[in-house]
Amino acid sequence: MCGIAGILGAPDLEVMERMLLKIAHRGPDDGHVLADDRIVLGARRLSIIDVEGGRQPVTNEDGTVWAALNGEIYNAAALRRRLEVQGHRFHSRVDTEVLVHLYEREGEGLLSLLDGMFAIAIWDQQRKRLLLARDRLGIKPLYLHQAPGGKIAFASEMKALLLCPWVSRGIDFAALNDFFSFKHVPSPKTIYSGIRCLRPGNCLIAEEGSVRRSQYWKVRYQENERMTADEAAEGIFARLDEAVRSHMVSDVPIGAYLSGGMDSSAVVALMSRHSSRPVMTFSLGYEDGFKNKEADLHHARLMSQRFGTAHHECILSYQDLIESLDAIVSAFDEPFAGVISTYFITRLISRHVKVALSGDGADEIFGSYLPHRLAQPIAYFRKRFGGHVLSHPLNAEDRQELGAFAGQMDFLASLAREEGWRWRHRLSVFPDQEKRQLFSPAIQDEMADAQSLATMGEWYGQTTARDPLNEVLEVECSHILPDQVLAFVDRLSMAHSVEVRPPFVDHRLVEFAATIPGRLKMQNGRVKHILKEALAQVLPPEVVNRPKEGFVMPIHQWMPEKLRPFVEETLAPERLGLHGFFQGEYVARLLADRPDGGHLQANKLWMLTIFQLWYERYIH
Repeated sequence: MCGIAGILGAPDLEVMERMLLKIAHRGPDDGHVLADDRIVLGARRLSIIDVEGGRQPVTNEDGTVWAALNGEIYNAAALRRRLEVQGHRFHSRVDTEVLVHLYEREGEGLLSLLDGMFAIAIWDQQRKRLLLARDRLGIKPLYLHQAPGGKIAFASEMKALLLCPWVSRGIDFAALNDFFSFKHVPSPKTIYSGIRCLRPGNCLIAEEGSVRRSQYWKVRYQENERMTADEAAEGIFARLDEAVRSHMVSDVPIGAYLSGGMDSSAVVALMSRHSSRPVMTFSLGYEDGFKNKEADLHHARLMSQRFGTAHHECILSYQDLIESLDAIVSAFDEPFAGVISTYFITRLISRHVKVALSGDGADEIFGSYLPHRLAQPIAYFRKRFGGHVLSHPLNAEDRQELGAFAGQMDFLASLAREEGWRWRHRLSVFPDQEKRQLFSPAIQDEMADAQSLATMGEWYGQTTARDPLNEVLEVECSHILPDQVLAFVDRLSMAHSVEVRPPFVDHRLVEFAATIPGRLKMQNGRVKHILKEALAQVLPPEVVNRPKEGFVMPIHQWMPEKLRPFVEETLAPERLGLHGFFQGEYVARLLADRPDGGHLQANKLWMLTIFQLWYERYIH
């Protein structure tokens, strides 16, 4: 794992040194720069493979091809052997050296041969050609700024780009609008108008004054309706087992998250099959005695005992969150509202190992959240009741036919009345209509016609899935997974110089999952049904059948009392007045609502709090 950065068109060594220093947490073991009259390319290194001999950037034998890598290429050893047979000579075992020789043979075609998580920069000195690329699922980030005249600056984190004097901190108001709907800024947008994020599975080539982008991979949801449950379960298990095995490649000790849920427990179970020594596992607990969090820790301990792991725990309080918020906001560079527990688990992990495997991605790939659970019932609703549900409330006969679902029917019916996929937008934290109450008139003018509904429309317009659940999962996999889940994991783990590897996001497993019909992924309201069937051979029923809790901090439980003073102080009128983005009356009403207003109220207050802290750190 590393951090990379570069400037093409007007190389500035002094700026580059500052950029690398700013992302030194991504690679505290070493830093190095290469430069010529067209480019300066740098990298910070976290030593995991060939600890002593793996300095980056790497060059080929005659110094005409340079490469810098953030991430891991899991099939680097196999690629190296093939290249050696073809006459290439290697001076180290680092995967970055494989890239320069593979590029010599394949050009940009090398991307389809790589198995791993990566953001790469390759400079072809003879052709004056820069290749930037990001892995298929977007596990590793890459940000860039394009200036007039062909000048391009790029880096693993935006904080490095913000050190370039020519990069503005001006806010992209369409991105701001999206953040308050989705809890993240969807790529390729960022919160900064001058910085863009390279999309997953995409590459950028700058050559002879021109810049072109292309997509070298995209998951395509083409369901195999003839697939049986046994075929699906066997296919999942075989691919996940192989992914875990390949993700364990390392010259340093590795560990794993263990939340007590099914996904992380499965990763630990499979790691134990492939390890000759006890796997190191790590869990979080909380002082407050919340039953759901105590159950998580209880099951984590049970799984540790079952698989004989070397287990480590950290018990947190709300005060730990408040004391760490400045560092968390600093780590992320733009507003966010995701799973910040990653910050604390990787802080614990960093005291023991540099690398950890996680269960991230299983929910987005196999279906677990409310939009996933609603997709099939809404489709059934429309098919069964047709125009009736779209224009009339359900009558007693309808409710009797729907049986156990009847208690949820008014909610489902209201969503089903939305055209096509538009019901999904109703589940946003701040739907577009509510943002008209949130944002001040001046900011609404800045946003012009920006609507998150339109953003979501673009996502659904690109789907290939045929069934309603897979349509939602395709959007999750292509957008929510990279831009929210994986982005949070990367930024908050790298703040502690820990490399997190998510085997569920292995592209071969994702491609196979895209062929599984929705009827197998969810049955009778049982989320991740086929994944549970696949994992039953290595996990006990009490873990497989546990209700999902999520690896989240209990913010909504702390909000009514313990977090309330901090939130009220942060959202005080004088602090909101620093930017004037929000209507004070709306924020005051939100704060005045009863303090136990539930998850949605807590989410809204927390998003506003995080935004304010980000603004004060990065803009004001």
